[in-house]
Amino acid sequence: MKLLKKLALAAAVIAPFLALAACGNSSASSSDTVKVGIMANDLPIWKDIQKRLKKENVDIKLVEFSDYNKPNKSLEAGDIQLNSFQHYDFLGNWNKKNGTKIVSVGDTYIAPIRAYSNKIKSLKDLKKGDTVSVPNDPSNEGRALQLLDQEGIIKLDDASQPTVKDIKTNKLDLKISELDAAQVARSLNDVQAAIVTNDIAAAADLNPDKAIAVSDLNKAAHPWINIIAAKSSKDKDNKTYKKIVKAYQSDRTAALIKKYYKGAAVPAWK
Repeated sequence: MKLLKKLALAAAVIAPFLALAACGNSSASSSDTVKVGIMANDLPIWKDIQKRLKKENVDIKLVEFSDYNKPNKSLEAGDIQLNSFQHYDFLGNWNKKNGTKIVSVGDTYIAPIRAYSNKIKSLKDLKKGDTVSVPNDPSNEGRALQLLDQEGIIKLDDASQPTVKDIKTNKLDLKISELDAAQVARSLNDVQAAIVTNDIAAAADLNPDKAIAVSDLNKAAHPWINIIAAKSSKDKDNKTYKKIVKAYQSDRTAALIKKYYKGAAVPAWK
């Protein structure tokens, strides 16, 4: 009986330490698990990165989104730890509007915005009163309007982020239909032309070679570089996030961008 009492006492003393050790091990094993929010068109690229980093004990959980409004909200709420869907200009607008401090932890790719049509061969074929659909988020709407300006269809004021209010000249009296980005590609049968962002165009199986106009890629295009984003500046020093960025910014990923985007996007870290 004395022996049993001694064993029971020892077990009672040791149990809390075993529990603490178990908690410590659980924390260590989960510290390299990262939820990354992406758009569906980027899934093949991220699945490859996911597979590669598994060998380095980094477990990436991919969370797919279908519109631009949710990934940053999920990041801010802590539902995901990183997202990869936006460019610098979109992020700047988001932080300003929502009072957040989301930051870039690494560049991914850059892609021009393109105009598509099921009805005309060139933006020059637009006629008086025709309708052109554009994304309604501030940065991509401005980018779409700048493409129309680039092609001489409208004339804009010198606003850094133009809206329809900044159209100075509209000789064709075009109707600009402002739609959620995901809806722009779906509007092709209802408008003369639609100006579609790269990821939405890819998700809609639009062939970039059949675009009727393409925005220029030059030094002024830096705001349109896409990024991997984290919640705050302290995340820039996260070793696991650095591994993810390094895996993305590789020759392997560059080849995948070329393969899946078929020239519609190019690596921005090079």
